[in-house]
Amino acid sequence: MISTGELRKGITLELEGQLYQVIDYHHIKMGRGSAQVRLKLRDIKGGHTIERTVQAGERFPRARLDRSNVQYLYREGDLYYFMDTASYEQTPLNSAQLGDAVNYLKEGMTLDVLTYQGEPVGVELPTAVELKVVETGPSFKGDTATAGNKPATLETGLVIQVPMFISSGDMVKVDTRSGEYLERAG
Repeated sequence: MISTGELRKGITLELEGQLYQVIDYHHIKMGRGSAQVRLKLRDIKGGHTIERTVQAGERFPRARLDRSNVQYLYREGDLYYFMDTASYEQTPLNSAQLGDAVNYLKEGMTLDVLTYQGEPVGVELPTAVELKVVETGPSFKGDTATAGNKPATLETGLVIQVPMFISSGDMVKVDTRSGEYLERAG
């Protein structure tokens, strides 16, 4: 069991027989009433998000997810195929199960697939990935990191804000938790 005081982003809870991952949470103190916690949760199997308000101190069953190391192979339609690095068994996951992770998947990258009671429910990405910039505005001599930002389209189709000195063809490191530019890579 996990209480509201022990909540963290990314923790998986079991509510009413469904698996939910905590996306965000806020403690709210009412004037005369008791404190409450507003949760933003993502249904792991369904992919949709819900908001729930609970009393502070309420306890939830914590879902135990098993992790296995996999390598991302390829995409075919709405299915993304992963290969277990130990057993070489392939596991397909759809975009609803992967959520925002589809924006960071590169062929050949290794990550963890999460399974619940033997059924794959999603993946856990590394905290940062290196992606190639395929399209961005021009950069000029003298542009610095503090001059501002411009949009850049990455090889996975994700659009992020990058410093002015980044140009097409550069490799950048992106935070998979926030989707923000971290640094130039490579």
